[in-house]
Amino acid sequence: MADIRVCVNCTNTLGEGPLWDVEEQRLYWLDGMKGQIWRCAADGSDVTTWELPGEIGSMALRTQGGALVALSTGLHFFDFDSGKLDFICHPEEGKENVRLNDGKVDSRGRFVVGSLDMGSFEPGAERRGTLYRLDPDLSLHRLDDGISVSNGPCWSPDGATFYFTDSSDDAIRAYDWDLETGAATNKRIFKQLATASIPDGGTVDAEGYVWTAANGAFTGVGELRRYAPDGTLDRTVAMPTPKPTSLMFGGPELDILYVTSMNIPGEVAETPFDGKLFAVHGLGIRGLPEYRFGG
Repeated sequence: MADIRVCVNCTNTLGEGPLWDVEEQRLYWLDGMKGQIWRCAADGSDVTTWELPGEIGSMALRTQGGALVALSTGLHFFDFDSGKLDFICHPEEGKENVRLNDGKVDSRGRFVVGSLDMGSFEPGAERRGTLYRLDPDLSLHRLDDGISVSNGPCWSPDGATFYFTDSSDDAIRAYDWDLETGAATNKRIFKQLATASIPDGGTVDAEGYVWTAANGAFTGVGELRRYAPDGTLDRTVAMPTPKPTSLMFGGPELDILYVTSMNIPGEVAETPFDGKLFAVHGLGIRGLPEYRFGG
């Protein structure tokens, strides 16, 4: 049985992007709307935060130290010691109400990040979001477009399948991933969820099962869902907050599932657990170590 605990008693407005680093044995996560990076030990102690000048969609640690961050002003390198940002590029410059959102690193050290088009929520509006790949040489490549809300990028254990969620469609998609070139092809629906389920952040465990945080901002039902490689629902974990946002395995044995949540008032009743960082123990499942950006 899952043992769900509050790991850090924070109140994130938009908790996102949990990232366990096996080298440091630390968990990083974000408050996207406040522009903050958070970090703690496996047990939730030793909490540190950094403030950034603007909203942050995702981050990746670098092999050279520091981080790669996807901000509302584009992609930057970030130095944790000095707080300095070094600009790389701004893929969505000039697109009003479009910013970079969720991103992850593949096994070859490439950062894949998608954008969020706030203007696409109006009926009949064009979807201007794009899925990008930033290579270690800092060259930027377009992988897909016509996206509304980019979330949940992750790969199968062999790296051959890339999973990606457009939350506005309540759908998790799969692509064939070319490890040599970083090309994403053969887009298809991996799992279509019920309307208003809002599949948010995602990860893949060591057995190749896909996890998604089903955000109940519309339904009031916040769940973690595990899907088999064929798309069959394997299990659900009910959360004490209706608004889980993302999830990542971590801890010394990679067997703790860390879950972020948000504290944004909306259509469902608020709870004292909204915006907390959770640690789910006792699942009997291990995750995969996350990669660092190679540039």
